[in-house]
Amino acid sequence: MHKTQNQPGSALTDPVRYPSGASAPVRTKRAFVLVLLTLFIPGSAQIVAGDRRLGRVALRVTLTVWALALVTLFIAMVNRTLLLSVFTHPIGSLLIIVVLVALALGWAYLFLNTLRIIRPALLAPGMRPIIAVVLAASTILASGSLGYIAYVLNVSRNAIGSIFDAGPAIEPVDGRYNFLMMGGDAGDDRTGRRPDSLSVISVDAKTGESAIISVPRNLQNAQFSEGSPMRKIYPDGYNCGDECLINAVNTEVTNNYKDLYPGVADPGAQATLEAVSGTLGITVQAYVLVDMDGFAKLIDAMGGIRIKAGGWVPISGPVTDEANGIHGMPDGWIPAGDQHLDGFHALWYGRSREFVDDYARIARQQCVQQAMLKQLDPATLLTKFEDIANAGTKVVDSNISSNQLGSFVDLALKSKNQPVKRLTIGPPDFDASFSTVPDFDLIHSKVQETLAGSNGPKADDALVTGNGAAAGTIVAAGPVAGSHPAGQLPSPSADFTPVTTTPDGTPITIELLNGLKAQGDEQGIRDLVATNGQCAPL
Repeated sequence: MHKTQNQPGSALTDPVRYPSGASAPVRTKRAFVLVLLTLFIPGSAQIVAGDRRLGRVALRVTLTVWALALVTLFIAMVNRTLLLSVFTHPIGSLLIIVVLVALALGWAYLFLNTLRIIRPALLAPGMRPIIAVVLAASTILASGSLGYIAYVLNVSRNAIGSIFDAGPAIEPVDGRYNFLMMGGDAGDDRTGRRPDSLSVISVDAKTGESAIISVPRNLQNAQFSEGSPMRKIYPDGYNCGDECLINAVNTEVTNNYKDLYPGVADPGAQATLEAVSGTLGITVQAYVLVDMDGFAKLIDAMGGIRIKAGGWVPISGPVTDEANGIHGMPDGWIPAGDQHLDGFHALWYGRSREFVDDYARIARQQCVQQAMLKQLDPATLLTKFEDIANAGTKVVDSNISSNQLGSFVDLALKSKNQPVKRLTIGPPDFDASFSTVPDFDLIHSKVQETLAGSNGPKADDALVTGNGAAAGTIVAAGPVAGSHPAGQLPSPSADFTPVTTTPDGTPITIELLNGLKAQGDEQGIRDLVATNGQCAPL
């Protein structure tokens, strides 16, 4: 009986739940402990010093979240595709966003409740602002982090919805997914969106083993695949003359034959996909089109790119002689050497082909892509994610189903650590003239050999030279009839020296180049900028 009568009085002396009778140092220590409990074990502060009912609910939520985190970690280890599919699915990502926002708000409420439990009026005057700052910082760290994750996920969800299609999933063909990557150019001087850069990325559906097959923009007599509506218009190939280059398919179909593709969002892109499929003799299931004019925004959002340029590249002026491809005085120049390029200059670096051939430009485009991938590190993504995602919606278009994006992201992660094999329907694998009168049986044979053969060395940070070869890491598929003989391909090196002087040692300057242009010495400029296809990401 004596214990029962004294027990309530003893409880009132508990400094955690009843701090009124505690000393100032104990109250301060209590305040810090309660903040830390709310930060690391949400709900525990309420159980030991406040509303136990609220604490029990919050602690159950905390334990549930911890359990879900462990389950998520387990799924990431055993079935990463499933996890990525949930995060990239429109409904799945929306549910996650709602849960994260609810958790962020609930955690913020617990911190406010903890402040009430602390009872700042009981603290020493000098400790009140310190505790307030610590509690505010903890709230920002906890609730703010969840809120930011929800925000980033929502930005990503909106970008996925803007870029990717809502159509049905695609199945692998012969065990592979084949994606057409198109660099579309819709500048003011162009009619429609012309994909000047065409590459097929073929990925093994199980292993992620991949190959890149590049198709030059000036390939003639492109063959449309079986079942293509354009095959009825051009049964013997796209052979209407010198104007019928493969990159003109998009514009022609968009302007003249889009009625052949009812219900297709981008008939020109679909027809180009069919032309590449028929030309290579494989089934290309989906495309990704990158608009080069919007490309500058993406580079700027990343903070620019760093490259080592082998030669000077002109920012071309207006065309003065269309028949011979002669431009007026350049609007500027991108010098040789180490460069940090903003979006405008990166676009021109990958777009300019004045004074050189298409293959030098293709090499620079590949280098720009490599520089982007190399420099798109986690820190850049975290600090500039919104700008990058928003720029991406203006740059990229695709008919890949958003519902299947998770499995493709997982496949891309597998491919990242796989060696990549490469074939170019042009130099260095074929003569430059091959694209004018292509042998499609030979192309089909070489494509199958490339996809069936063992892969070459890894493709990370490869140097791409003006002849389209990659240094050491991306390897050509090998010599073929009509191509460079084995052993005669150049051996490019990442240690190339940018050409910054004339043969007699005179420094190459803007004044020198523009002076030659003013004199009409086009060949002199060609000689000085001949190495501008050499490029390496820094």
